[in-house]
Amino acid sequence: MEVIKKGNSMALVMVRDRIDLANSHLLKDQLQELYDEGFQIITLDFSHATGIDSSGLGKLLLFQKKLKERNGELRIINITSAYIKKMFKMIHLYKVINIENETHENS
Repeated sequence: MEVIKKGNSMALVMVRDRIDLANSHLLKDQLQELYDEGFQIITLDFSHATGIDSSGLGKLLLFQKKLKERNGELRIINITSAYIKKMFKMIHLYKVINIENETHENS
């Protein structure tokens, strides 16, 4: 994962490949580090992500909650995987996390 820090409050994390039980701890560790450094808005770029399972989704929800508690936000941008789009839509993740450029008709 590549991290681009924008000032003291915003960070962009480039998510790669699949987030699953075997590696979701790496995402958690990266997000925790940014959280501990005081970043308020963390954006995850999913343009190179190919999949996500329940352990990865759990990490996203955990950090959205932590950031929201201190008036921050977790954002997701550039989802290119049809599988990930379908998964996020199925669980209505857009109701909890700001997902850029998603339309949610019939929700």
